[in-house]
Amino acid sequence: AMVQKACLIFAAQLFLNFWWSIIFFNLQLPGWAFVEIILLLTAIIYTIFEFSKISKPAAWLLIPYVAWVSFASILNYAIFSLN
Repeated sequence: AMVQKACLIFAAQLFLNFWWSIIFFNLQLPGWAFVEIILLLTAIIYTIFEFSKISKPAAWLLIPYVAWVSFASILNYAIFSLN
């Protein structure tokens, strides 16, 4: 049950990651993309929390990912606020 929950959360954050690119680049809606990327960041952090219960190395391997999405969030917000 614990592994299934972690896999579902991982799948959810992958889904959010996929849609961010479409919202930001294809639809060119940086405001909505920012809202979506905040949801994505939340999902990644939740994924790390759940993975840590199962495998510490798996959780640690997501740290660069959360760092990159945090940086992308800052860029997304800057683009939104400048337009």
